[in-house]
Amino acid sequence: MFTKEERKELMQRFWSQFDEYCDTIPDLAWRKKKWILHDTKISHIDLKFDIDRDFAMVALEINHKSEDRRLRVYELVERYRILLEEGFAWGLTWDYCYLNANKQEVCRIYVEKRGVDLQQISDWDVIYAFFAENMLQLQDNFLEIQEVLKDEVNRLPTDSTRYLP
Repeated sequence: MFTKEERKELMQRFWSQFDEYCDTIPDLAWRKKKWILHDTKISHIDLKFDIDRDFAMVALEINHKSEDRRLRVYELVERYRILLEEGFAWGLTWDYCYLNANKQEVCRIYVEKRGVDLQQISDWDVIYAFFAENMLQLQDNFLEIQEVLKDEVNRLPTDSTRYLP
């Protein structure tokens, strides 16, 4: 069991070493900014890395507080399922009601690796390889649909105008 401070140090070390690992990947080494993550240009849609004691995950997350809006955006994203899943041999998991680490309901589209543990430093190389390979693929696929999806999301009515004629 780690103290709060020890866990913080472990996380800093993990992400620092992941950054170093990414510098060894030809597709990433030349990039100043390797991952778009929260900078998707679409409000409430993020690309995320998630890691804990029994899994590693790469995800596209829709995290609008309004359930109605979140589900509408999820339905729009779902239209591009074939494009988003390209390059993922087993596809992606589509979960419209995922409870994240903060106990918030979000929509998540993800690929995960079970049986790896953040606290086991011996697992880190496997996690790094999983993260880099899968986020590169998800990010590339997302960028293929980004502009069209952004336009569609922006055309959705806001919750306050939803019932206007």
